[in-house]
Formats: sequence, C-alpha cells, structure tokens
Amino acid sequence: MESVRVVQIGVGKMSKYTMQYVLYKGGKIVGAVDINPDVIGKDISELLDNSDEGVVIEPLEKLEAILESEQPNIAIVETMSTLNDISEVVRTCVNHGANVLTTCEEAYFGENSNPLVFKELDALAKANHVSILGCGYQDVFWGNMITSICGSTGRITKIKGSSSYNVEDYGLALAKAHGAGLTKEEFNETIASTNAMSEEERKKLMAERAFFPSYMWNVVGSLCDSLGLEVTSMKQECLPIMVSENMESSTLKMTLDKGMVRGMKAIVKATTKEDILLEVECIGKVYTKEEEDINEWTVFGSPTTTVVNHKPDTVLLTCANVVNRIPDVLKAPSGFITASKLPAPKYIGHSFDECL
Repeated sequence: MESVRVVQIGVGKMSKYTMQYVLYKGGKIVGAVDINPDVIGKDISELLDNSDEGVVIEPLEKLEAILESEQPNIAIVETMSTLNDISEVVRTCVNHGANVLTTCEEAYFGENSNPLVFKELDALAKANHVSILGCGYQDVFWGNMITSICGSTGRITKIKGSSSYNVEDYGLALAKAHGAGLTKEEFNETIASTNAMSEEERKKLMAERAFFPSYMWNVVGSLCDSLGLEVTSMKQECLPIMVSENMESSTLKMTLDKGMVRGMKAIVKATTKEDILLEVECIGKVYTKEEEDINEWTVFGSPTTTVVNHKPDTVLLTCANVVNRIPDVLKAPSGFITASKLPAPKYIGHSFDECL
C-alpha cells in the first residue's frame, strides 16, 4: 500500500503534534485546511520541526478540491466537540472516499447522544466503503485502561472516575464548550439548562439534534458497551467553576474577571441492569498556576483497584492515540465504528506500511 495519505482538517494547537506523529510513522500529509485567517496561507513546515513538507494551509472552502486531487486515505478532523459541528465536513470526506479519524468528543460514542446524525453518517460511510472513528485521550485513559482493570476484577459494584484538564491547551472551541468566559447566569441558561431534564425531555432533544452531552456522557456509553452492560438510566449535571481572582486566558483572548466562569465540572451517573453503578466526572477549566492535570479512576468490588495518572500530557496523548489508530480505521469494517468495538490501541513502532 502506498504511504498513508492524510488531509489535516483543523490546524490549531493540537495539529502540530498530530502531523509530526503522522510523518514519524511514515505517513504523508497531502493537504491541510482551516478557517483561521492567521494560519491560512502558511506552509505546515512552519509548525513542524525538521519538516519541508511544502503543504500550504488552505481555507476550508478548498477541502473538496483537495480531496479530489490528492485522494487521501485518511482525513483527520481536529476541530469541534459535537457531531452537529463536524457532520458536514465528515460527509464531504466520506463522499470522496476518505476514512475519517476525529478528536470530536461526541464521536467517541455518538449513538447515545445524537443517534440521528450517527445513523446518517454510519449509512453514508457504509455506502462509500469507508470508516469513521472518534478517538483520543479517552480511548485509553477513560476507556481501555478502565476495562483492563475490570478484566482483573471478580465482582464489580461501582466504577468512579475523575479527570481534570486545562482548557487553554486545546483551543477556543473546547474552552467555550466548558463555559469559560461566561457569566454564571449565562452558564445556567445554556450549558446547565439540561441538569434537571427528564429522560423524556432528553430523548426529545436528541431527536431534534439539540442535546449537548458532556464528554463523560459518551465515555459512559462506550464503557458500558465494552463491558457488555445494559444501561437503565443516565443523567448529567454541569456545574460552573468560578474565577476567584482575575486571570488571563490566552485562548479566549480576554481577562476573566472575578465571578466569571473559568470552566465546568460535568458529572455523569448511570445505573445498569447488572447493578453496577457508574459515576464519572470531567473537570475542564482555565488553570491557575498551581493546578495540573490528573486522571483518577476506581473500580470498586472484589478487589477494589484505584489507578492515578499524575500530570498526564493530555494533548500529546490525544494526538498520539489518533495517529496510532490509523491502521485500525483503515482495516475496520465500513461505517461509523466505535472504539468499544475495536481491539485496544497499539503502539506503531515502525511505519504504517508494516501494519497494513
């Protein structure tokens, strides 16, 4: 097979590392697009170390022309967090015969939050004989690592997880998705408006493509799918994290005044037919100088096991997972697949060509 040919969609803070890993593993970047005028027109070599790729970042409007001329194997979409946000770009890629890997958090297990778009994209991918996969940090640190611990547990009563990350590291879309920069009133009227929602109201929003899941909503769906658990109820609560002292946000390009929102804690709780409870939370916020990333999970039962990752480099771990998943998505059945249906990700020690 010819070297894996990649189109990079979204050339923001994370893409530098994704593209570096693609090149390191023998892939070829044949195109890059973005909507940011500050990067459009630049060569990607300006972002990469020891690279003379000669690929100019084009406006998003040029995506279709690039797909037609370059015929990539893979489109890597690193832009927004919901299926609604990325669906048109994904459709364009799929219609041109390109497989899609995306860091879109909802795409990790989109069938339990936006089933309409998930099914539409699944049917389209099958018709075009390509695959779509959402992956990233959660694939290992909120997923396969946890299911591996469960595989060494005789009886499970509860799975509890908590993960904290700095929204400054990921870009504007993620920061806004966590309410950073809002007033408390604005947060409660928008992001927190679904906290007390009934199951019927939530299903209605899903049918209207209007439900906004926290990141852990899709993680719980994926975990239960991996473990063969039948969910009987799920609910989420989004709580604002307030600014106690004025702080600067380089991503938002503003000063966050005392009393404003700097992020949120999203808690998802689920019950299952197997009497295993899940309670997981993600904490995304603009960090103070003293704060750092942490990922902690406990599988309660016989035995009870806790695993803690101190200061995980969530950005690089996300990008590396996406790139290591390239052979998996190229070999996967057509359709919108989920990580819960794939083998655990593996390190590619040589080149893509040796894995295909």
